[in-house]
Amino acid sequence: MKDPSSSSVSAHSTRFGRVLRWAALALVALLTVAACAQIPTAGPVGTSNDGGSAIGNAPQYIPPGPQTGASPQSIIEGFFNAGSGYQNDFTVARQFLAPANAVSWKPSQRTLVYRGSATVVPAGRPNAYRYELDVAYSVDQDGIMTQYPPGTKQAIDVELTQVDGQWRLSKIPDGTAIPEETFKVLYRAFSIYFFDPTFSVLVPDARWFIDNSGIAKSLVSALIAGPAPYLKPAVASAFPPGIQLERESVPIVSGVAQVDLTPELRDASFTDRQRMHSQLVRTFAALPSVGDVSLRTNQTEVAIQDPSAPRPPDPLVDPKVPAWQVGIADGQLVQYGSKQASKIDGVASVSQLDPSDPAAAASLHVYAFLGDDGRSLYSIIPGQPARLLDSGQSLVPPSIAPDDWVWSALPDSGSPGQIVAFKPIGTGQNATVPHATVSAPWLAGRTVKSLRVSRDGVRALVLSEANGQTLLQVSGIVRGADGTPQALTNPITLPVTAKNPDVALWVDESTIVVSETSSTAQVAPELVSLQGGEPRQISPLTGIQSLSAGNGDTAIYAMTPNGIYLLVRTSWTEQGKGATELSFAG
Repeated sequence: MKDPSSSSVSAHSTRFGRVLRWAALALVALLTVAACAQIPTAGPVGTSNDGGSAIGNAPQYIPPGPQTGASPQSIIEGFFNAGSGYQNDFTVARQFLAPANAVSWKPSQRTLVYRGSATVVPAGRPNAYRYELDVAYSVDQDGIMTQYPPGTKQAIDVELTQVDGQWRLSKIPDGTAIPEETFKVLYRAFSIYFFDPTFSVLVPDARWFIDNSGIAKSLVSALIAGPAPYLKPAVASAFPPGIQLERESVPIVSGVAQVDLTPELRDASFTDRQRMHSQLVRTFAALPSVGDVSLRTNQTEVAIQDPSAPRPPDPLVDPKVPAWQVGIADGQLVQYGSKQASKIDGVASVSQLDPSDPAAAASLHVYAFLGDDGRSLYSIIPGQPARLLDSGQSLVPPSIAPDDWVWSALPDSGSPGQIVAFKPIGTGQNATVPHATVSAPWLAGRTVKSLRVSRDGVRALVLSEANGQTLLQVSGIVRGADGTPQALTNPITLPVTAKNPDVALWVDESTIVVSETSSTAQVAPELVSLQGGEPRQISPLTGIQSLSAGNGDTAIYAMTPNGIYLLVRTSWTEQGKGATELSFAG
């Protein structure tokens, strides 16, 4: 299929457009009925022979096959309509193809999801047509989604021939194309998991699959294939190169997913087997029918732990931040918790530096803040005086990674060293603080408004603006062998409905809160998920000057001229005053 960015729509067929719009409406109605009528069921424990019979939730749509004497346009429309009928390896869709194509066509290679309706137009050659659509996003065979802005056009070139007097598709690219409404019914977001470079934390990688009988196999295959491009240089996997599933299913027996792998599994160390098991167990956590994973080869279980060695510690999942926050009170850094502000042990006065936008390490080893009206970046270690890290220009509020690197950014668009990081811990008071300029070419020409390192230390959340357009993006952090940050990978872009957001914070491993700020206007923050879906708006509050986010959406705080507010279910509850510019660790 062609790259959407290089395709254009030149003509429309009114009659076929009306037919296709009617077909799309009928499809949505059928899917709705199917979703209501077909309730997922699970057999008795231990009776499942395949991962799907107990876990598939996608409704089944049985599309009509080709009609005798159908025109080329009807065959094309019927084929793409049948792309929603995933049962039995798209048996109905294959009936629209010439015999050789019916065998070679790979429907799961790519799914194009389009807005509105598609049209069929002649391509200017005998028996050649174009299927034109406004593509919203695409999903590849590993479930990786790519989103496209409205107005992105895609044209799929097809050709037909006659087989026994009936038109059949003789040239068709691999993949399917379905309406956005259908995609939302059939597909579900899942997270597969990889390790941070130290193999101590599991990091989610969002994927989209049809939630059918093959979902267990789809998850394992995607995990073996490796991380999405934006995460690939930033994470690690325990699965060795070349390893594959040994059979075309992942049975679930008595709540245990039996993952049968090729012989490379036996060559792996106990440590790597344990890590593979951890990745699989966390990935399968989304399937209620799976409680554990059995690693096998040639249908024989393989031990994952050396009986003569102690069990290694389990990796962290969705790391939590402490319940306290750092804030500003009377020109000092304070610790805030239980509606009380208190002095931080060992942290000297910084009132002379005009502190703002404080950050804290979860370890309590280092704090950071902006000073001099935001033109200087400082760090302070308990028992030591504050240390100037950078100055001379405005910087975005700092973020402290789990490894105690202090991050910030120069907001000026086009700056060659826009993203910076410092490691004040372990450096003598008179020595130069280790410093890294983090490469991010994709930020050229953009103004950074907010930068936050994830709690797993692997991803950076960046809010940036150019030409009045604000983008919310997540990038992988590439580090050197010693852990020094080196680069931010080309990011993924997340949907935001707020007109001009200027703060974005991690809420958990896959959720972000985004908001505009204003001292006087009513502001409605929104929650954005890496697993897709539309942003979810939070109740508005007047005068949100800053936000902080702890562990989950029950720990979101807003600071206003009238004091501190906590989001409780769907409303904001006043918490008094005590401190300003609160921030959870990170």
